[in-house]
Amino acid sequence: MSREENKIVRKRLANAYLSSVISISLVLLLVGVASLLILNARGVADYFKENMQISVLLKQEVSDSKAEKYEQSLQTLPFINSTRLVSKEEGTEEMKAMLGEDFLSVFESSPIPISIDITLKADYVSADSLDMVIAAISESPLVDEVSCQQSLIEALNANLSKISLILAVFIALMLFISFVLINNTVRLNVFSRRFTIHTMKLVGATKAFIRKPFMVKAVYQGLISAAVAIFILSGMLLFVKKSFAQLFEIFKSDILLLGAFVVIASGVLICVVSTYFVVNRLVSMSKDELYI
Repeated sequence: MSREENKIVRKRLANAYLSSVISISLVLLLVGVASLLILNARGVADYFKENMQISVLLKQEVSDSKAEKYEQSLQTLPFINSTRLVSKEEGTEEMKAMLGEDFLSVFESSPIPISIDITLKADYVSADSLDMVIAAISESPLVDEVSCQQSLIEALNANLSKISLILAVFIALMLFISFVLINNTVRLNVFSRRFTIHTMKLVGATKAFIRKPFMVKAVYQGLISAAVAIFILSGMLLFVKKSFAQLFEIFKSDILLLGAFVVIASGVLICVVSTYFVVNRLVSMSKDELYI
């Protein structure tokens, strides 16, 4: 082989290696997204549950000082996540925004009472727990009414269960596709070196000796592909953090690190396993089978 031909072959091998790294990186990106969804599934569900508001309407005669003390007492209850006191003035402004400036003209005095908007801890956002929560809050003589969209909460719980099931099936399918794609990419990359493997076999090299450089290369290929995938995934997470800062809070640092580990482990494991089986198959081929 001439020097020019050798240069062309090296260039082709470099292009094949680069394209395989890019392909594997994109597939590992899907693995990373899937792993983060799995690891944060409970956190996402809890995020939506803990943002469902319940309004506690106080009686008209309740003063601001009594309302503040009652809000403080609510914060000590085990099922309360957060509270926000809405004064008569704030409530009136909110109603004006909804109904128009002149909605109070039909009343002699403002009918808007002091209210407290509360959110519950995720474990208590269910039909059975809500009845207990409403009963506990309604016991106070200051409370006139507890308003919550119970049908919406029930729909949320039902939809979250359906979404979790669909998500589990989707992620399982995506992981299977990821494995097949990476396996095929590695197979094509190694298969392009089949004549090199055959030459090594002719000079008496053992399977382990032939397999070793390919396995080492597979480890590096998996690590490089995983690094690229993690870099892209980090960019996506930074975008989420800037655009949806509150939602990003559910992604804990230990879970993010675990997700990165899953990407690295998946990349290395699939590349090594695929390479192992492909090289073993090529070593067992006859000369005639190499041209098929």
